[in-house]
Amino acid sequence: MLHRLTKQGLICITQPNHAWVAGQLAQVWGNERFGEFAPKKEVCLAAQLHDIGWLFWEQAPTLNPQTGYPNNFMELSTPEHINIWSGARQLALPWGRYVALLISLHGTSLYERFTSWQNSPTSSQIVQNFLEREYAFQEQVIAFLKNDEYYAPYTKPEVVERNRKLVAIWDALSIILCQELTNDAYLSGIPTIDGETTVKLTLKDVKDNHYQVAVSPCPFQVSEVELVYEGRLLQETFSDEKAMREALMGDCAVTLSTTLQPE
Repeated sequence: MLHRLTKQGLICITQPNHAWVAGQLAQVWGNERFGEFAPKKEVCLAAQLHDIGWLFWEQAPTLNPQTGYPNNFMELSTPEHINIWSGARQLALPWGRYVALLISLHGTSLYERFTSWQNSPTSSQIVQNFLEREYAFQEQVIAFLKNDEYYAPYTKPEVVERNRKLVAIWDALSIILCQELTNDAYLSGIPTIDGETTVKLTLKDVKDNHYQVAVSPCPFQVSEVELVYEGRLLQETFSDEKAMREALMGDCAVTLSTTLQPE
């Protein structure tokens, strides 16, 4: 769950809804400078489903007693995160092997990049076991896909790595846009035709629940991108988890939108 603090209260955006924003970004991504990606439909679907492992947690989110709000995605313990990510590839497999591969790769890359779990022997063992299972799954799926006439070209290491990186970039961009954007935000390491670059996001205007954001350089196929997603507005804090869950399931949905334009 992502949090956006507003004057009206806290807007809670579920992980699957945030992933939907990542999928929307994927569908319009690419131009002469940033290039294209393939297989496009599968990669876009993986971006949209990359947080599928959160489906069950989001149906019964846990309460942070210190804030009185639902836990955001950064506040869960390592065992809770691993439990969520351990089921992701199995949930994704019905959509196809390439989609499940990218979602598994996204999960392992998160633990490879963010290594605070190494500070605890217990967490280290849990994560290492998870990584070993996922690496084995990834090797198996790639071996299967190499024997598939359609997917074989997309199993080349450089193609898989580019697609993995793009899913991570859309994830990061979506997190920035779903949460409260006040100052300029920068995202580096974004693949281009001839290397990598850094993209800058600048908030230009806010009206109700609509944000207008300038993007430089623009990585999209079109000059204006309209993102639509949903959150749930909490106008009070809670000491009881059941009451918080009931409030989230009540009539508190808000439609959110963000317009992306070149600087």
